[in-house]
Amino acid sequence: MCGQNVIRSVMAEVLARHYFGRSLYVASAGVKPGENDPFVAAALDEVGLDIGKHKPHSLEDLEDLNFDLIVTLAPEAHHAALELTRRLPLDVEYWPTMDPSLAHGGSREQVMDAYRTVRDGLVDRIRDRFRYAAPARV
Repeated sequence: MCGQNVIRSVMAEVLARHYFGRSLYVASAGVKPGENDPFVAAALDEVGLDIGKHKPHSLEDLEDLNFDLIVTLAPEAHHAALELTRRLPLDVEYWPTMDPSLAHGGSREQVMDAYRTVRDGLVDRIRDRFRYAAPARV
């Protein structure tokens, strides 16, 4: 979960599905929905992954689902997830993750480097956190 479900949480969802397939149920959301970011698709395409027909979701879109864990990637998402724990039995983990869109204004390569950094950091966190929860794919 992140602010708008267009960059960090989308990457995390695609990566988790790639590494853990159907052995983990994964869905992403934002505090509010935003507009898809083409740099996300480009960064994932570099490693052979695709966002498919992703449409940004808000937390309300997923609220009726039974999650055990919400991983938050942005402060506003973390606060929203903690509010959910008042009425739902779930765990929340905060993985502070920079917003690569802050690099917009630089060259295309600088922007892509920011998105790659986020992608690669999420790969490491996801694989480390869930490797014992489900069989990882290479």
